[in-house]
Amino acid sequence: MEATIKILIYIHAFFGGIGLITGIGSILVVKGGLFHKRLGRIFSYSMVISSLISLIVARMPNHENLFLFLIGIFTIYMVLAGNRALTLKHELKNKADLVDKTISGLMLLASIIMITIGILGTIQNIDNSILYLFFGGFGTFMTLKDFQTFKNFTRNRNAWLKSHLGRMIGALIASITAFMVAGLSIGTLIIWISPTILGTLYIIYWNRKLKIKTVANN
Repeated sequence: MEATIKILIYIHAFFGGIGLITGIGSILVVKGGLFHKRLGRIFSYSMVISSLISLIVARMPNHENLFLFLIGIFTIYMVLAGNRALTLKHELKNKADLVDKTISGLMLLASIIMITIGILGTIQNIDNSILYLFFGGFGTFMTLKDFQTFKNFTRNRNAWLKSHLGRMIGALIASITAFMVAGLSIGTLIIWISPTILGTLYIIYWNRKLKIKTVANN
């Protein structure tokens, strides 16, 4: 059993590494270009495969880790929601469908569970409580923004782009965090949180840039 788990961890790390490289590459190249689309596609597949394997490993004997299991769900949500956001740009799709709402709804449920565990953990002084609260709060914010986008995206032509950017950057944040924590064996609180803070600042920068561009075109 342990040998199988070790193989799964290697496969998880391999695809996670590909996701990290292609994710960073997709940021550096021209947005919307051929390389951006190809790198984004590889990034998406790699992150989903890596995260699915992490869900399995996190529930295996002697490797049970509820926090990493929920982070795996968080990453899969980011990738799926980020790619689903691209469908909102098509004129024929004038509202979010059941798939969109299910993806965001399940992540909202997982986020509420993380927040609940974090609150109970804080009261009982359990490890990782602050991380449950941090990522649970972040996931709640992102999913509520999803439902806001579903409701208003027909009135904001850049809503799909903001959603796509935010979710894909979120998935990259998870990849970078995993590399620093698992790959470099640095598990301090600042290492867990700093990629999310920096990624959020990057998202804010692009959202403001898109807002300025929209105002200039009107």
